[in-house]
Amino acid sequence: MGRAFEFRKARKLKRWGNMAKTFTRLGKQIAIAVAEGGPEPENNSRLRAIIATCRHENMPKENIDRAIKNALGKDQKDYKEVTYEGYGPFGIAIFVDAATDNTTRTVANVRAVFNKFGGTLGTQGSLDFMFTQKSVFTFNKKEGLDMDELILDLIDFGVEDEYDEEENEITIYGDPKSFGAIQKTLEEKGFEITGSEFTRIPNDQKDLDDEQRATIDKIVERLEEDDDVQNVYTNMKPAEE
Repeated sequence: MGRAFEFRKARKLKRWGNMAKTFTRLGKQIAIAVAEGGPEPENNSRLRAIIATCRHENMPKENIDRAIKNALGKDQKDYKEVTYEGYGPFGIAIFVDAATDNTTRTVANVRAVFNKFGGTLGTQGSLDFMFTQKSVFTFNKKEGLDMDELILDLIDFGVEDEYDEEENEITIYGDPKSFGAIQKTLEEKGFEITGSEFTRIPNDQKDLDDEQRATIDKIVERLEEDDDVQNVYTNMKPAEE
């Protein structure tokens, strides 16, 4: 899945550029997972998956434990997952995933960025047709791994026969509704999951010149500076290396 890999790689380089912000965002994901399924990873598949991502991003164990403990505190904030979508300049579609305890604050901040760069914030669901949502799992290779056999075992969960292979890791893409089932299957087969997430892959990508690309990059960077923002997606074609 070359296009998906290029898109994922370009976004990942930006998203994890600041370790402190990365840990803050992962902490929110832990809080949401604990609120949904409890604090025990063995009984909470979503929390288990997030912890694997935390470890892959070198988040210290004490930070992970503290985030879980804080999520159980009586003063813990109630985070909600929300999405915002609209158009930036040059007709570029922009999707924003956020986790927030104050949607009024978050939507105001997101709208301010769109307005500053001449964009327009749209209604929820207005850009769904432009992106395909996927669940993404990255796991360590095992000796004697037969990818054809693994894909066959996962095909009912929407996992495709195209995948990304990078050094000692494999990344697969599946149906977002089958996130838990894919995770369970990989775990039962003894794979060490190093990362998992939901992502949005643009169905068509729009090519821009360098100056236009710099503007869109600046919008994405400004949005990602907001601690409420978890992920930002666009349909801008990644720059050729």
